[in-house]
Amino acid sequence: MLFAFALPPATLLCQTGPGTVPAGTPLTITVERNTPMRAGEPVSGRLLYPIYADNKLLLPRGTVVSGEVVALRPDHGRRVRAIMGGDFTPFHTPAVHFTGIELADGRTVPFASGTAADGAPVYRAVAPPAAKGGFVRQLFDAGLDAGRSDIALYITPGKEDRLLQFVYGRLPYHPQRIEKGTSWTVETTGPVEVPAQAAPAREPQKPAARKPRLWEERAEAAAAPNNSGAWIVQANLEDALSSESSSKGQAIHAVVAEPIFNADHSLAVPQGATLVGTVMRAKPARRFGRSGVLSFSFSQIVLPSTETQTVQTRLTGADTAEQIALNSEGQAQAKPRDKISVPFILAMLASRPLDQDCGHQSGCNGNSAGKNGLGGAAGLGLVGTVVSMAGGSPYAAAGIGYWGTARAFYYRWIARGQTIAFARDTRIVVETTPRRSAPIKPIAHQ
Repeated sequence: MLFAFALPPATLLCQTGPGTVPAGTPLTITVERNTPMRAGEPVSGRLLYPIYADNKLLLPRGTVVSGEVVALRPDHGRRVRAIMGGDFTPFHTPAVHFTGIELADGRTVPFASGTAADGAPVYRAVAPPAAKGGFVRQLFDAGLDAGRSDIALYITPGKEDRLLQFVYGRLPYHPQRIEKGTSWTVETTGPVEVPAQAAPAREPQKPAARKPRLWEERAEAAAAPNNSGAWIVQANLEDALSSESSSKGQAIHAVVAEPIFNADHSLAVPQGATLVGTVMRAKPARRFGRSGVLSFSFSQIVLPSTETQTVQTRLTGADTAEQIALNSEGQAQAKPRDKISVPFILAMLASRPLDQDCGHQSGCNGNSAGKNGLGGAAGLGLVGTVVSMAGGSPYAAAGIGYWGTARAFYYRWIARGQTIAFARDTRIVVETTPRRSAPIKPIAHQ
């Protein structure tokens, strides 16, 4: 009998209570496998961030969310660029509608949201430590960052699939897919009732961080402990920002997505609090690969009880659809990507048809045709290979190859640089400076 009476309380301790996810809550969903791109195709993804309501965890990170592809929208810009490279695939952008949240016990909670058509991989930008050394050291670090992106293309996990997709891109037509890691952010259009469920298992502790090798990306800095007076705040931007359209002094807001607790487990910053700040710098992208620049900071935090606190912050992380880099002050700019290796490799391939070192000796025709094919492939893929091998002229084959090299060089070094943009609901990580004032008092629930 004692066991029977003790069992229900023990069971309740292993459950999370029911709750309501309010309307307008952003859900960031990422797919973990490649999915065929066709209308009606089921799509299954997982929450990239946990969802809180009233400072209680309702949906842990990794919760399964299901939906389907409802439409395929033409991507005219990508198709024009592909045709110039000999790829005639009719590219599309999938529009996905998510409708169900699958709990760990197998139950499905329906929810309403808008249709998402802006799917893209999410890249985490991390602010590095403060720069050290003089001008020469900083110039060396900038070159090292550019080299890292080129090396990572060939040695990081997934290199076999990237090579396969590169080969597919050389074909005049190839099927499309929704790439693994593609993410969408949708907002709930109505409240979502989440029933009580088993408490999520604790995530395994991450191994101690090792010093990154020369070619590896910088590791994310560890969060400062709350008892130091500094807070690491996870928040979602309420305003879309861009280096092209934003202006210095523009007011911005972000909503705290996860509650922050003091060392004594009292509530320090509630989920739903609002960060208020301004754009500090906005510089549009320019020609010759000069990317836009954008920086912003927050100076106030407004609690749901209307209490306002003054803070000083620094942007230390951001999850965006474009690969951007943060400097030690939190300023965002474009991350250098394959600006050296790709044009160099294409130039080497394009020069192969001109390497006719066997003259008029017998048995060299096949060798010449192969070199012509390599040159044509560098410019127009399989179409260029066929044309170059059929034509027989090494100069024509080299010309096709140098066309591809010129395109690669133009887009990386001469064309307008990358725009720095933060979409609405972008997840950002903000670190406050150590506070000398008393910590925020826990909110008294009425």
